[in-house]
Amino acid sequence: MDKRVEKIIQMMREDVRGELSLGEFAQSVNLSVWRLCHIFKTDVGMPPIRYLRLLRMERAKNLLESSFLSVKEIAYQVGLNDESHFVRDFKSTYGFSPALYRSQFKNKTAPEAHNGNGNGNGNGHGPTNGNGAQHKSVREHLVQIAKHSVLPSVHLFVYVFSSLN
Repeated sequence: MDKRVEKIIQMMREDVRGELSLGEFAQSVNLSVWRLCHIFKTDVGMPPIRYLRLLRMERAKNLLESSFLSVKEIAYQVGLNDESHFVRDFKSTYGFSPALYRSQFKNKTAPEAHNGNGNGNGNGHGPTNGNGAQHKSVREHLVQIAKHSVLPSVHLFVYVFSSLN
């Protein structure tokens, strides 16, 4: 991967809120905006703005899983001041609204923490339990989404969920 693209990716990760413009990114590596976009898309497989949007959604997903911030506060944390725009982007990325994703994530982790074996079948009911089937469906859906993503941390997410089966 081109060192300039690596630098831009690092800058994006450090500034997920997007306070730097595409012009400022290009200037930081002595390229025109057009040339930066061309090199970035060649190396990463998508334009820099789309990559930044995916980084934002990944950060939002992490915040939904690990914080008690409201959806509006999370949208602000990832650089989107319009909550409806954020909800639309999140849903198009992960297939669920942020609120539904959070509730599914919290519901999924709670039973596994208590059954002792981590596979969701500790109660003897197996996948016929309505809640277990729903969790399996959510997990399978998230695995499919992650498999089509280019972000390495999402691939790790796929591995973690796949290993639960």
